[in-house]
Amino acid sequence: ATKPPVVHGEGGLSRKAVGEEHASHYYSLTRMESSGELRLDDITFQVTGESWFDHEWATNQLAPQQIGWDWLSVHFDDGTELMLYQIRLENGSADPASSGTVVAVDGGGAHLTSAEFKMTPAEFWKSDASGARYPVGWRVEVPREQLELTVKPTLDTQELALMPLTYWEGAVEIIGTRDGKAIKGRGYLELTGYAGPLRELQR
Repeated sequence: ATKPPVVHGEGGLSRKAVGEEHASHYYSLTRMESSGELRLDDITFQVTGESWFDHEWATNQLAPQQIGWDWLSVHFDDGTELMLYQIRLENGSADPASSGTVVAVDGGGAHLTSAEFKMTPAEFWKSDASGARYPVGWRVEVPREQLELTVKPTLDTQELALMPLTYWEGAVEIIGTRDGKAIKGRGYLELTGYAGPLRELQR
């Protein structure tokens, strides 16, 4: 790790719904030096990079009215990071318990409430395997941080069809502005509940 752990949420709790039964203790090591080998057939590549590690203990999964979530993590090229998630309700809106975290260069985390950011679908991809229509591209606004971002997938076909769980999860590229100045980054996007509500997580 090149930064200290950041704890998401408020008071050590990352709330996922109204009430005490849907929350987690959730922390991230947002930048970890990584190296290794990638072997494709008989060819071996030496690889290096930066990884993002998440660890979360949850009291429960989705509440009855929740059908899935959209989760985004970003490594910006200025050394900062961003994590956002919105839990989707049956009516298509985002649960007010949705939240996020802005991580400074020194590793300090600042909590974002659902009212302090906006995620708007901007590009869609339909899976031939599941029939799901995923919002793989997004416009993201965080007014408090003066952030305006465009999120695009590096590859559309990043669906994981692991029946009964089928979801989209993969690499994305980010361009945009912070305080009017150009910024870019790389990230990871997770989209669940589009191939069908995640009822198996409502326990």
